[in-house]
Amino acid sequence: MEATVLVLFALILLAGQRACAASRAAGGGGGFSVELIHRDSPRSPFHDPALSPQARMLAAARRSIQGQVLARGSASAPGAAPAPASGGAAGGSGGVESKIITQSFEYLMAVSVGTPATQMLAIADTGSDLVWFDCRSNGTAGGVFAPSRSSTYDVVGCQSDACQALDRASCDADSDCQYQYSYGDGSHIVGVLSTETFTFASSASASAAAASQVVSVPHLDFGCSTYLAGSFRADGLVGLGGGPLSLVSQLGSATQIGRRFSYCLIPSAAAASTNASSTLNFGANAVVSEPGAASTPLVPGEIDTYYTVALESVAVGGKTVASNESAIIVDSGTTLTFLDPALLKALVGELGRRINLTRADPPEKLLEVCYDVSGRPQEEWGIPDVALRFGGGGVVTLRPENTFVLVQEDTLCLAMAAVTGDQPVSIIGNVAQQNFHVGYDLDARTVTFAPADCARSSPAASS
Repeated sequence: MEATVLVLFALILLAGQRACAASRAAGGGGGFSVELIHRDSPRSPFHDPALSPQARMLAAARRSIQGQVLARGSASAPGAAPAPASGGAAGGSGGVESKIITQSFEYLMAVSVGTPATQMLAIADTGSDLVWFDCRSNGTAGGVFAPSRSSTYDVVGCQSDACQALDRASCDADSDCQYQYSYGDGSHIVGVLSTETFTFASSASASAAAASQVVSVPHLDFGCSTYLAGSFRADGLVGLGGGPLSLVSQLGSATQIGRRFSYCLIPSAAAASTNASSTLNFGANAVVSEPGAASTPLVPGEIDTYYTVALESVAVGGKTVASNESAIIVDSGTTLTFLDPALLKALVGELGRRINLTRADPPEKLLEVCYDVSGRPQEEWGIPDVALRFGGGGVVTLRPENTFVLVQEDTLCLAMAAVTGDQPVSIIGNVAQQNFHVGYDLDARTVTFAPADCARSSPAASS
């Protein structure tokens, strides 16, 4: 009897030690913050110093217009690798639905994978779930993860819950979970669902008291991609969507920090001209409590991955111009904001009545409304605030820098476009979200916005 009691006591003690270790690994059960690097930042491998700030913004608008297409189905591109070995569908027979991320991504994050750790610079995407990295050539090229060199790498079985959560998967000869993922531009990835230790370099922001720390979380599921067809130009992708395979959901299951994350996006011009970076927060660091915070509940959408909220009305300078409730997605990877054509028409009409500037032709016919600001200082532009009222009564007030951008030296354009047949989803893009602390709580099912000076909370600002 005493031996049994001692064994039980030992097991309880061991379980407690493991729980404490997991808590320490995830920032003591509190939270941690990492950097979000804009693709145009001097610290990004995609930075083009030859481009002016206006040319960079025009290129971002172009990516936004061209990139927001939903892909339905999973047809392989010509010359693609053969499908994984058959053995019974593990992820259902439905096709993959995902937006193109190879052209429209705007932010990158660093994450180290494996033991010893390999640092990967991956696309951060709130519009998808799967976390995946480039595993081709077994680590012979830069930016590639080599499973054979890591002591903590393992594969995931095709009967696992993680494999079942994939849109399209199958079993190979060893009953390992293989996946296919397709995007609307024909890009295509194939690989093996795997598990690894992820390590994050957590940087203290100017508003955080905690010192910089290294946060390691074991046994996170990710795709080890052995075939990539298309124009992927990063080391992989970190899905931050609302599905079970996203990094946010997995951190909530593997640690005590909960399924919460937030970001504070500095203005694109600052990101492209300085070393400042935006901040991506998890756990307690993701609580949005600044003055003026406005919350709105998440609502069911066509795709569970997306963060969908209800837009109830839009006001310009305090005057309501549209009040038809519609579903809209909050997405950090899309530059422009896309609105229902009728809503956009009403908004443009009221802005035109209030803005005393000469209309200008839109560059490349990308944007609907542009103004000539040559010889006019910014304080004379007269751009009114635009207020978005969401479900639950939360109101987010967009300042002029959230609604208009310079795409040429003297051409100011509305950073909004109409929903179309090719781009059928309303989206609140990242220009509208700049200098807001935006928090997502998957457990409470809310999104919260609060005005913020994001440059002050940049990790670079405290270094």
